[in-house]
Amino acid sequence: MPRYTDVTCDSRRVVPGALFVAIPGTHDDGSRYIAEARAKGAAAVMGAGPDCDLRVDDPRAAFAEACADHFGRPSERLLLCGVTGTNGKTTTAWLLRDMLAQGGLLPGLLTTVAEQWPGHDAPADRTTPDARALQADLAAMVGAKCRAAVMEVSSHAIDQARVGACRFALTAFTNLTQDHLDYHKTMEAYFAVKARLFTEHPEALAVINADDPYGRRLLDLLAGRTNVFPYAASAAKAAFTPAGTEAEVTLGGRRVAFRTALCGRYNLANILCAATAAQALGVSVDAILVAISAAKPRWGRLEPVAPHVFVDYAHTDDALANVLSTLRALTKGRILCVFGCGGDRDRAKRPKMAAAVDRWADVPIVTSDNPRTEDPAAIIADILPGFRDHKPLVEPDRRAAIRRALALRGEDDVVLIAGKGHETYQEINGVRHPFSDAEEVRKALA
Repeated sequence: MPRYTDVTCDSRRVVPGALFVAIPGTHDDGSRYIAEARAKGAAAVMGAGPDCDLRVDDPRAAFAEACADHFGRPSERLLLCGVTGTNGKTTTAWLLRDMLAQGGLLPGLLTTVAEQWPGHDAPADRTTPDARALQADLAAMVGAKCRAAVMEVSSHAIDQARVGACRFALTAFTNLTQDHLDYHKTMEAYFAVKARLFTEHPEALAVINADDPYGRRLLDLLAGRTNVFPYAASAAKAAFTPAGTEAEVTLGGRRVAFRTALCGRYNLANILCAATAAQALGVSVDAILVAISAAKPRWGRLEPVAPHVFVDYAHTDDALANVLSTLRALTKGRILCVFGCGGDRDRAKRPKMAAAVDRWADVPIVTSDNPRTEDPAAIIADILPGFRDHKPLVEPDRRAAIRRALALRGEDDVVLIAGKGHETYQEINGVRHPFSDAEEVRKALA
């Protein structure tokens, strides 16, 4: 392919000498902007239509390849690790990054929360960047002398070929529970997309959760491969306390014990996923244990923001059940749970999230999350049928809901504010308004 000054699928960003790739999108079609791209000096247009200079069957995949070529195929100069699954991706990715750092590999990190490498620390716009941004980020890591990179890989990114041109050294699977069915429609389709990260990259080491039903299906799918590494938190001996977790596990053929400030069996699974991956990449068990011992809750993942008050990103029924059941075991009094559901997303999970809260919490407070373009009252109406044993309090104003929970808590009670975690905004009618659950707690208690 000839050299171009840039590669883009956004006609607004075309510069003279660039390659413009016309991609059919969910809400728009790039072929509508071919004339604009040519007027701005595009050297060539790639796409599936008759007006394109370079005809391809799959514009998304071709765009990813063109971006990788433009930035010098940076994934081939890194130990690139992709972590996928419904829950636990962010925690597993940051733990793996820290373990690789202890092993001297100087890794970069791309997560739902942040993009980090030497000289760069910025908030992330989405779980997995678009193909151009991803290749640019990986190239920047190479330029910063990174030897490895850890990234979250969303199902959307796999389906839309954003990671199609990447060479992975390792892929990891945390779990699969209901989410994103507004996009995938069925759990079978959702699983099939996740599985592609492993079947389309057979050369990559594969780390898979054997405790998860879909993880076991994936292990069956990959039967015969010699580069597959299962892990299972169920095989660990563990004790969970308010201070964290004490566990005894097998790593590298050694039986080892550790303490960590991360709470709950689900976090133990995240730790084992990262540790199994790090060991597969050659990091010593001792270096892995150092990283585990140093880990602390962060980024709105069961993060304590005041005494007995936590914020968490849990926005699926499984994630809520994991967090609430962990708190249940550690709480003398009641659990008050503030939660809502995001708008313009999978509606079927809304009553299931209510059912999880109904089972594990004592005082449910239903509020607004990121309603996006939906009516918050309609979202709440979808949530409420999931309650059976508790009559929830309903407060659509999230700030007021948080204050109400704090006012109702007793000395031995715990408050969980779920759904937004690290987010610093609330999206209403397409506008992101500044809003942080953690900051709202601090203001209310000041």
